[in-house]
Amino acid sequence: MDAGDYGQRYDRWRSLPHMFFDKGQELRDRPLFWAKSNGTWQSMTWQQAGAQVDALCRSLRTLGMDPGERVLLIAENRPEWAIADLAIMAGGGVAVPAYTTNTEDDNFYLLQDSGAKLAIVSTPALAKRLLPAARRYGELSAIVAMDDWGDIDRFGLRVEGWDELLRRDGGGGDSAAAMAESIKRTDTSCIIYTSGTGGVPKGVMLSHGAILCNSFGAYHLFADSGLLELHDETFLSFLPLSHSYEHTAGLFFPMSIGAQIYYAESIDKLSANMAEVSPTIMTAVPRLYESMYQRIVTGVERKGGLSAKLFNKTIELGRKQYENAGLSFFDALTDKVLDKLVRAKVAARFGGRLKAFVSGGAPLNYDIGTFFHALGVRLLQGYGQTETAPVVSCNPPLGIKMHTVGPAFPAVEVKIAGDGEILVRGELTMQGYWRRPEETAEALRDGWVHTGDIGRIDEDGYIQITDRKKDIIVNSGGDNVSPQRVEGVLTLEPEVEQVMVYGDKKPHLVALIVADPDTIKAKGGVDSAELRAALGAAVDRANKALSRHEQVRGFSIAPEPFTTENEMLTPSLKIRRHKIKERYGGELEGLYGRGRAA
Repeated sequence: MDAGDYGQRYDRWRSLPHMFFDKGQELRDRPLFWAKSNGTWQSMTWQQAGAQVDALCRSLRTLGMDPGERVLLIAENRPEWAIADLAIMAGGGVAVPAYTTNTEDDNFYLLQDSGAKLAIVSTPALAKRLLPAARRYGELSAIVAMDDWGDIDRFGLRVEGWDELLRRDGGGGDSAAAMAESIKRTDTSCIIYTSGTGGVPKGVMLSHGAILCNSFGAYHLFADSGLLELHDETFLSFLPLSHSYEHTAGLFFPMSIGAQIYYAESIDKLSANMAEVSPTIMTAVPRLYESMYQRIVTGVERKGGLSAKLFNKTIELGRKQYENAGLSFFDALTDKVLDKLVRAKVAARFGGRLKAFVSGGAPLNYDIGTFFHALGVRLLQGYGQTETAPVVSCNPPLGIKMHTVGPAFPAVEVKIAGDGEILVRGELTMQGYWRRPEETAEALRDGWVHTGDIGRIDEDGYIQITDRKKDIIVNSGGDNVSPQRVEGVLTLEPEVEQVMVYGDKKPHLVALIVADPDTIKAKGGVDSAELRAALGAAVDRANKALSRHEQVRGFSIAPEPFTTENEMLTPSLKIRRHKIKERYGGELEGLYGRGRAA
């Protein structure tokens, strides 16, 4: 079946459950989900997944999940997450995914804001942060426990076991597939809350059609490049499924092409899982690629000798090729040899079958992109936001422009407003913010999502993002500065782990730096003069790549990393500027009256 013929299915599928059951009829005994159990990968076939979705959906209906009711879903990435999501949708419910890093107060906010009727939770640890919130909320008819919670306090709430609900099978009635027949593409499939980089999370209502539209675009991204093998792709999922990026690109798009989905054990075991699973397509955020870059570069430097020389030559020649600088006959010959000596080893490290990494969720540094490209690893930068389900555009595998986020997906309209803001229209756009009509009216006007991003479209239709409207720093001299660009340059320095720059209405920029752990150890700790000197040298090097008004003139060292636990990092690994300013604002302000480092 050619790309055009298969692509027509996306128009025929009436909802996400309809797509799932349709593919299930086709692929029955083929593996769909994989997860590790007792040290070995265990599979779940399409037929087995379909039976569980059917049983759970019918049981949820008996617990009070009427069409349109919201169901909170809190679990780590695992097959049961997808089963629950599909079961909720098939019964006409609205899934409300929540991050596993949520506190009790976060969960209470989601319950109250969404008006959830039911909740599904996996582990005892997650239950301990949900149950007190559910008691305060007082409106849940039942909570479903995926795992055995032991003797933890349930606060008198009704808790039903996952296995029991699957055995109970809803007591007869229509099948989930039959119930799904009444769902329309325009019905709300889920409410995904924004990660709260700028304040209180907002619930984004996404239709079934919005996510199918996204999946259609992702299908064409690979099919039009001749890289897609229907029913033979392998995904390794590790970004939180509660984030719209993984929800679409790591779950529904793979299902739509009949792919197998493996669930990584943890981010710490990601490299080992990649070698075991041999994924063909992976989605991640720039922070992962930055970490990979730092580990690879540090490892090469430690090894030194001939290996380092060969590696560095590979990067040099690969970048030359990407930037069309041209290779001499000798360089071209050398590059062919390096394919075997260096690039083949890099490919093996990623499992040997990787067709592409896809990067989204935040801007990708140009040097990081060209680094991986030089090593023979396709790194496709895309663009989107929760309000667009989420993907708007992506670089095609055979037409990469690293400084852009690629052309818009099929069936997606993009235009630039008079003030440079990127506007997006199409089936992918949100239905609005849940219970926030005024904010919906501001963000969604005449069918166009006002993204809040500033950019341009080049002669080939590729979109280039220059900054976030609300993140732009305007210094006291009137210069506009992109903080994300400056931060991207600084984090390329091996001594810098994380950074946030600061300086709105100020004469120059300053920064809060989280130092690399190995550098902290080598230089005698966070408070040592040696660490301050090393970071000062790193800032000096970075400043050479920046224009005068972008240069950092002072910095302070953070005593701890930005993490989801201390609320300075979103679950999708973006920094929460407002939270960092709340904690370190006084210190950053103080840099304007002090010397170069504090």
